[in-house]
Amino acid sequence: MKGQEHKMPRMEDILNLPVQDPPAAEFSAADIKWVKVEGGRQGGDDIALIPFARVDDFVKGESLNAECPASFRIESRRKRLEGSISKPRVDGYLEYTLYWCSYGPEDYRDTQSGFEDGSNIKPSSGKGSRPGRRHMMRGCLCHFTVKRLYTRPLLALIIYNQRKHVDKSGAPCHGILDQDALGTRAMYAPRISEDLRQKVMSMLYIGIPLDNIIQHHTEIVQGHGGPHNRDDFLTRNDVRNMERVIRNSSHELHASDENSVNMWVQRHHKHAFYFQSNSGLEPFILGIQTDWQLQQMLRYGHNGSMAFHSIFGLKRLKYPLCTLLVFDQSHNAIPVAWIISSSFASQDIQKWIGVLAERIRTRDPRWRLNSFLVDDPSFDIYIIREAFQCRVLLCIWHVRRAWIRSLLKNCCNIDLQQEIFKHLGWVLYCTRSGQHSMDALEEFMQVFVDQCSFMDYFKRRWSPNIELWISGIKSLPVSSPEPNAAIESYHLRLKLKLFNDQHANSWPRVDWLIHILSTEFHSLYWLDQYSIETGYFENLRDKSFSTNAWCQALHIPDVDVILDVQNLQLAKVISQADRSLAYTIWNPGSEFSLCDCPWSRMGNLCKHIIKVAILCKNRQVARPLPAAQVYRQMLLTLLQNPPDDPLVLDHAILHATRLQQDVKGLEELSNNGLLQALPPDISSHAAENILSPHLY
Repeated sequence: MKGQEHKMPRMEDILNLPVQDPPAAEFSAADIKWVKVEGGRQGGDDIALIPFARVDDFVKGESLNAECPASFRIESRRKRLEGSISKPRVDGYLEYTLYWCSYGPEDYRDTQSGFEDGSNIKPSSGKGSRPGRRHMMRGCLCHFTVKRLYTRPLLALIIYNQRKHVDKSGAPCHGILDQDALGTRAMYAPRISEDLRQKVMSMLYIGIPLDNIIQHHTEIVQGHGGPHNRDDFLTRNDVRNMERVIRNSSHELHASDENSVNMWVQRHHKHAFYFQSNSGLEPFILGIQTDWQLQQMLRYGHNGSMAFHSIFGLKRLKYPLCTLLVFDQSHNAIPVAWIISSSFASQDIQKWIGVLAERIRTRDPRWRLNSFLVDDPSFDIYIIREAFQCRVLLCIWHVRRAWIRSLLKNCCNIDLQQEIFKHLGWVLYCTRSGQHSMDALEEFMQVFVDQCSFMDYFKRRWSPNIELWISGIKSLPVSSPEPNAAIESYHLRLKLKLFNDQHANSWPRVDWLIHILSTEFHSLYWLDQYSIETGYFENLRDKSFSTNAWCQALHIPDVDVILDVQNLQLAKVISQADRSLAYTIWNPGSEFSLCDCPWSRMGNLCKHIIKVAILCKNRQVARPLPAAQVYRQMLLTLLQNPPDDPLVLDHAILHATRLQQDVKGLEELSNNGLLQALPPDISSHAAENILSPHLY
């Protein structure tokens, strides 16, 4: 009873402690205010509360101790199911994890004493000695416990049992404070960092030979004046070990695809930000984001744009793939998360998008997104806006691509292709003579009724959803060609990587898709960014994807564009590869332009169309910005129907001011030229979307 009476104040006080969330991406014990608790095994333990999502950040920060670099391994772990305890203690746990410095707890600095006296402290898990790692064991007692609290699962209780890196005598046992460690590897962390491991693994997946990796690493170390940490001592044996891991790895962890996926999630729980296994009532959903992807999202998503690339592989893969993209300084798309779901991403977005937004804000509370591009009007934009507090734009690049590819397949006459494509633009935007959407669609089908193959495709694939797309364009601003070109480039690269015929037998397995995305495909984008930042391995980058159509258009001189501003039926662009050749662009300045260059004739968005569109805008011969039309329409509506109530009028003026700011923001977001005019009858839903206070 006395023991219980002594513990009760301690238990009650735990939840009264402040939850500490340091702003740095990684933090250590030095960044936390600790509370001393009686009864610790080392004469009193230090405790603190942090968000459970930041435990990994704390472990990484502790490993970077300047005086005693270390790495902390999981010595033991226990878990409980929610609801398994009827009356949990205040410090009761859902998850219990013991982290121990890798330089202990055994001490093999003097091998003989280690065998004779048997006095070495053994870890609580009872694992005993670790074969092959005796040279690392120096008797370090530094360790801490992390409890994910049962009553508050979002919090972690850190119990630091021994904060100093000392042995049983109380003396430093590694790092610069240990005199015996000076000049040896014990001065540094016992293992290479996860960042270097990811770097080397990516090089190996790309196919860089071992000798080249070692040579490159040696140049880097020499460049900063010699070795300063464990990473600088990378050896051929380290790289060979990672080569062996890759060679022996397989996507098929189990004969059953479902069990194999479950095993992957257990092994890579840090990279699975959301997981829901398939059941009779709930669909399968797996959200993947590596540490490197999280870093890119933090870097390029802040004050930038993010886009959906959804419903990829619907016909070939077991489950469709959805990708979240950000855009780097070269205007290229980088995948920062993958979502694999047995249902369409738009149907279950509310389950995982909030988790992803919280994940990013946990790392940087100041992180803010400027705009979010959706490629499916059925997405619930209110959920997206609530999660990221940003503008939502509609991206129709794949609609344009699908229509062009079908026209090229089913219609051989280029003049007829151009006419049909222009009419499709009228249908989608409902801009012709203020027509109703169904009237425009009916007229389109009557005019081109003799084009049976294309009409059959259009009726089957698009007619059921065309009103949804038209409504989406009326209610959301449409994205510019710059992100469209980047997203299409990503689409083509993903298609080339996954849909190689040699992988055909693996398409029905989800574990194969997870493996190829998180290893080989992930490494391609790592190499792109590493090459851009350092200048190394430029010759290994895939030149066909190093720049997209938008970037290529910026390198076409204005003098190579022949544009008659008095007759905007067509334009010509001189080929940059063959100056004797000029390509023709029909309906220039419109998102529904057509070009006769080989790249465009495959259904792709080409640099010539974008260049002409940019020039049309710069010369002010393009159609007005949709955002500007919305702005004018809203002001006209306000002037024609001024509110009587002065309070309402003040509120309306405030909204008008915000609208003006938002229009300027939209103009900055889009380097327009491919944007069609919006219909004059802008719906009230459009006003709600643009004026929403969530945007500010």
